[in-house]
Amino acid sequence: MVIDRFERLSGPVKGALLMTGASFGFTIMNVLIREASAELHPTQIAFFRNLFATLFMLPLLHSVGFAALRTERLGTHVLRALIGIVAMTTWFTSVTVLPLAEAVSLNFTVPLFAVAGAAIFLKEVVGIRRWSATLVGFLGVLVILRPGFQELHLDMAYPIVAAFCMAISVLIVKSLSRTDSTVTIVLYMNLLLTPLSFVIALPNWAWPSAYVLMLVAGVGGVAVLAHLALTRAYAYADASAILPFDYTRLPFIALLGYLLYGEVPDGWIWAGAGIIAGATIYIAHREAAIARTRKTIQAAADAPKERP
Repeated sequence: MVIDRFERLSGPVKGALLMTGASFGFTIMNVLIREASAELHPTQIAFFRNLFATLFMLPLLHSVGFAALRTERLGTHVLRALIGIVAMTTWFTSVTVLPLAEAVSLNFTVPLFAVAGAAIFLKEVVGIRRWSATLVGFLGVLVILRPGFQELHLDMAYPIVAAFCMAISVLIVKSLSRTDSTVTIVLYMNLLLTPLSFVIALPNWAWPSAYVLMLVAGVGGVAVLAHLALTRAYAYADASAILPFDYTRLPFIALLGYLLYGEVPDGWIWAGAGIIAGATIYIAHREAAIARTRKTIQAAADAPKERP
């Protein structure tokens, strides 16, 4: 019944609902990470997250077969995994040492780093409007950090480093998608991250209790579901239409942070997050407009010419 009602909805509405669901899933994942950190080091939580995510994805590998692992760009997949493990461990650390709302707000900078990276590494043409929006977005980071008005500490760098690495990972996926399928990219990410994260976790190894083992299993399961919802959301609607719903992560995490840990984000965090969100939403709309213009021009070029 619910599935039938969902299928009758328009594409943008489906995308918005799935994006909101993904945002809520990532919020739950962050809370589970915070809870598990009472016993485990963030690197070990990352290992269990990858281990259980891989186990949850084994049915997918079984259904598509080992042919999905064929690739001519194994080195690129390994590079993405190496950057991904840095992103994951720094992000998991930020969730355990910073107020949740502050960590999430600073992590909103992923699209800003992606714009700069696309211009530098992929040689994409980025106009003055998107560069301006990117700079405005980084001003939002300064609003949150308020250098000179509050003491800065190393912990504040964790979500920003994580965002930078996530942005690089996004650019690598963008490159990989030209030659490899989505299933291939997702499978390699999990299959490579599990052994990599195990090696990193070994120096801090501690056996989890049964309760914490359930928590980290939940981290892996929720991560898979949230990423599937996120991917499906982009299939239903343009990024510019559904990106605003990604920022529901802030009110979700602010509410749970208050209810569970008594954390109350100040007005500077809300203001800075609003600036970053506004900048990234504008960038998404500009990219969508440019893409539509390119399609129109290409369609006109491909149209059959009338003979005189």
